[in-house]
Amino acid sequence: MSDQTATEPADPNGPPATPAEPTPGARRRVDWESFLPTIKMTIAAIFLALVVGALLIIFSTPEVIESLKYFFTYPWDFFKFAGQAVWDGYSALVRGSVGSWSAIETTLERAAPLICAGLGVSLAFRAGMFNIGAQGQMLLGAILAGYIGFHYDLPPGLHLLLALAGALIAGGLWGAIAGALKAYTGAHEVISTIMLNYVARFLLLWLLAKDAFQRPGSDNLLSPPVNDSATFPEIAGVHTGVLLAFVAAAGVWWLLDRSTLGFELRAVGANPDAARTAGMNVKKVYILAMAVAGVLAGLAAAMQILGHHDPLNESIAGTVGFDAITVALLGRATPLGTVLAGLLFGALSAGGLAMQGSAGIPPEIAQVLQALIVLFVAAPALVRGVLRMRAAADSGAVMAKGWGG
Repeated sequence: MSDQTATEPADPNGPPATPAEPTPGARRRVDWESFLPTIKMTIAAIFLALVVGALLIIFSTPEVIESLKYFFTYPWDFFKFAGQAVWDGYSALVRGSVGSWSAIETTLERAAPLICAGLGVSLAFRAGMFNIGAQGQMLLGAILAGYIGFHYDLPPGLHLLLALAGALIAGGLWGAIAGALKAYTGAHEVISTIMLNYVARFLLLWLLAKDAFQRPGSDNLLSPPVNDSATFPEIAGVHTGVLLAFVAAAGVWWLLDRSTLGFELRAVGANPDAARTAGMNVKKVYILAMAVAGVLAGLAAAMQILGHHDPLNESIAGTVGFDAITVALLGRATPLGTVLAGLLFGALSAGGLAMQGSAGIPPEIAQVLQALIVLFVAAPALVRGVLRMRAAADSGAVMAKGWGG
């Protein structure tokens, strides 16, 4: 069955043809050429970040700094040590991220929670909201998943499903709070999600001081690890929760591009007033968008608790919730872009430790690379100016109304 065009036949003697209104479930033809400017800009941003990172590696290497003292007498040493430092650093980064199956396992397991939380941020972007609350949503998901995981003694499959469901429900409810506040009170989601992050953090600390969450024989704010029956099984050394990250990405793609709710999300994100005039329930869309975003953040928390046997503690979510914002921005708020950005950041995280171990380069260099990539992606005019690239229409812009919403 061929796709029907979205234009009405033109009458030679009548007015020019006008586009017909698209239906929510209609198949949309993908214009791959529209992605080329975005792909080129992202590659250019990564290239510039690697160049700046190379300079940081060079001038953080003791041999290079020492050779500057006699640079004008014998400059060859400077270039030799500089080239060796960059080669050692970046080759260690590659080996530590994809150089062996063990490295790939680490990259995938670090990328999975970034992908899930990044998808939540991306989905909120598409609905016109800026979700800063992935961190708090992760913490609530971790609390319930961890409690179910270590408190109850259930059969393996059932135990895992209940703990996973707890993470998704807790994260979704926490996200829905911010959506309801925006829908019914007009509270901006940036403010409410930031405040809810603090509430979630202090709620976790309060619970960890209670006997129900306290690890036996310890006075530290640390819970017992979850039971083996509540952990993801492994396939080839990688826990199966990683597969759920890719399933979630496919689900978000279907939701946004093939479902009625996704059509409403995109419509409200583009223009909530027009969507309201068209008969859409904008309040419902806000609440559902933030709830689904929270579910995805809860899935990211499940990766930590049920995938790594990590106990509940103050730093259980790490910086994943905030890194997810950069992943979503780098991925242009699209499911495929978010997956690729999550894999890239996972590789940088895994390779950063290898840079320190084998090349003696501070692991913070990998974090600087992440920040530089996002910086250059967010400043396309700077990238075009440095690389003398021709300006083009950027079809990958992220839709978010910011403070004007």
